[in-house]
Amino acid sequence: MRWSCYFWYTLKETPSDSEAPSHRLSLKAGLIKQVSSGIYHFTPPGYRVISKIQSIIRDEMNAIGGQELLLSVLSPSELWQETGRWELYGEELFKLKDRKGKDFCLGPTHEEGITDLVRGILKSYKNLPLLLYQIQVKFRDEKRPRFGLIRAREFIMKDAYSFDRDEESARFTYQSVQFAYGRIFKKLGINALCVQASVGSIGGLSSHEYVAITPFGEANIAYCENCGYSANSEITPFVNKEQDSEEELKATEVYTPDANSIEVLSNLLSVKQSKILKALLYKSGQGWVMVLIRGDRSVDEDKLKNYLQTEEVALASDQEVNSLLGTSKGFIGPINVPSEVRLIWDVSTVGQKNWVVAKNVPDWHILNANVGRELPLQQEVADLCKIEEGDICPVCKSSLKLSRGLELGHVFLLGVRYSVPMKATFTDQSGKELPLFMGCYGIGISRLLAAIIEQNSDQLGIIWPLSVAPFEVVIVCVNPSDSEQMKVSNWIYQTAMQMGIDVILDDREQSPGSKLADSDLCGFPIKIIVGKRLKEGVVELYIRKTGEKMALPPEEVPERLKRLIEELK
Repeated sequence: MRWSCYFWYTLKETPSDSEAPSHRLSLKAGLIKQVSSGIYHFTPPGYRVISKIQSIIRDEMNAIGGQELLLSVLSPSELWQETGRWELYGEELFKLKDRKGKDFCLGPTHEEGITDLVRGILKSYKNLPLLLYQIQVKFRDEKRPRFGLIRAREFIMKDAYSFDRDEESARFTYQSVQFAYGRIFKKLGINALCVQASVGSIGGLSSHEYVAITPFGEANIAYCENCGYSANSEITPFVNKEQDSEEELKATEVYTPDANSIEVLSNLLSVKQSKILKALLYKSGQGWVMVLIRGDRSVDEDKLKNYLQTEEVALASDQEVNSLLGTSKGFIGPINVPSEVRLIWDVSTVGQKNWVVAKNVPDWHILNANVGRELPLQQEVADLCKIEEGDICPVCKSSLKLSRGLELGHVFLLGVRYSVPMKATFTDQSGKELPLFMGCYGIGISRLLAAIIEQNSDQLGIIWPLSVAPFEVVIVCVNPSDSEQMKVSNWIYQTAMQMGIDVILDDREQSPGSKLADSDLCGFPIKIIVGKRLKEGVVELYIRKTGEKMALPPEEVPERLKRLIEELK
């Protein structure tokens, strides 16, 4: 490919609205173009990267017996209503009506669609196990799209679905896909960590996610350097080390004007924040919920969503607090709460005595309130506490560390979560009809492009791994008007192409500085500079990742390229 004829245009200025390195470099290197918030076009070089990622994924999925298909993007509401996810999935589900008023959605995932397909065809144990996958555009109405391809509303995904006769064979398939994922990420040049994860709105028995550690990831990963425990913080259990041995004291009411925050109340009453019982009122898909938690801790809303089995959770507004409880934020408490409000005590409150708690009346609190006396009994207790750095490891009791991680892939052991409500069954050897045992496995392909850049870039630009680079080699003809430079550049270019090397010739009539800057920005693994040193009988070869440089006679370049590419693979 000759750059002068190729639809590839880089930016000289850094996009002002880009935060993550991958977003900034993807735009600046001309790989993507924003259409609207969370929606992007892929340019020819950007799509070359996507295509190479897809090829690696296809090879590994086919190697474990996967069969590729393509499901419809539009999905009728009836399928989602069978599993209860038409409402459960929440506002991220893009819903629309056709001209006859029939409800559809744009598929964010395809558990319902694949189960519907398989249940109409597969009938016998003789057809099991079965692993089907597709590579397709997905849609999610993200509340806050950001970081470019990291959190988008339209994205490319590989989603796979397995069907087995029982849990034992399903776990074998699950492990096979996990091994394939490990090979995929290695070939892509990504350092991915496999951690325990929540099943979330997908459901099932268990799940793991693959994350790349980056400050621009949206997953919180808790890990222990002592025992190797690692999990998404939303499923990491909080280990409560605060247990009161003191006697219950006499309760008293105290006037606390304007003490509408934990910090102000703690200073006013000279009590530790951990002795304050914080009450948070939530409006959820399951109705009104009041979470009671220790004053020095925060609610993990992902834990709350998982516990309530809903995607819709939001703190009540000032008006809603006043209308429902007759008080204001900062003075919410579990006393005289209406029956329609569900009380959930966080595990951090268990075993504590002599709380400071809001009276549910503006400007008043109670000192030394105790469960079963001033406070209602803890009839519903759940782990809703957000994990913090230094919390106790649930396995070895050492201190946990936290990191931000970018989710790249997710695998779920679904069990019969979809096959039972959708009546997807098979007949076993004895003639008995049983539900299919399922798994599902996703990889965000467009997000992988961003993840590769996050882990493979520097101040000059992208450093593509050879396996996914838009072109393996760039030949920079410094001065295309120089007939000798152009002749040598063309010879290396033609010879490299005949050898099967993926090469682009930069023959643009631009300044040498801008062309060399573009070669670093766009991240070609190998750069060949045909310039002034041609008069000395040499061209320059540069390896982007290591910075290694060498001067070679032009006739030696093709064979040296061949050896280098083999070494870099």
